[in-house]
Amino acid sequence: MKTSFRSASELDAGKISILVNRAYRPSAHERGWTHEANLVSGQRTTEEQVLSLFCSRSSVLVLIQDTNIVACVHVQCEEYSAVIGMLATDPGCQMQGFGKQILNYAEQFAFEHFATTTFKISVLSPRTELIAFYERRGYARTGEMVGYPVSAGIGEPIVHGLQVEILTKQMEKPSS
Repeated sequence: MKTSFRSASELDAGKISILVNRAYRPSAHERGWTHEANLVSGQRTTEEQVLSLFCSRSSVLVLIQDTNIVACVHVQCEEYSAVIGMLATDPGCQMQGFGKQILNYAEQFAFEHFATTTFKISVLSPRTELIAFYERRGYARTGEMVGYPVSAGIGEPIVHGLQVEILTKQMEKPSS
């Protein structure tokens, strides 16, 4: 099966929102290891929210297998770093390395397009296996915790006092 990466377009927004919701808040029979359905209820995103990400210094990247979007990630450039979010892999395609591949692609994309080697990612604090995944990729826990962003319209916490942990990574500049 052929895989490739590309920047998403607004025409992909519907497929991306479906993918993200299936990865983050799937039905019980479709749950991969990265879901958070036991911590947060409701949709993770909508097509309109995905469309709002297509703006200056912001990109949604996708990994295509044959003709299907099987993974996605959002990269937003801030003043001194790139924020990586909405990383999702289709539950039926998890454990095939697609998450690692799209994360690496996002970091390279941020370096090439935004000239940054510093990355930030947010993870629900109870998701220790996901935090460990990012630590294996060079991210470090900062100790910074923020409350779950209820006002962002990305679901309602089921767990009282749910916190989001911030991790960062400093990448070496690739040698020329």
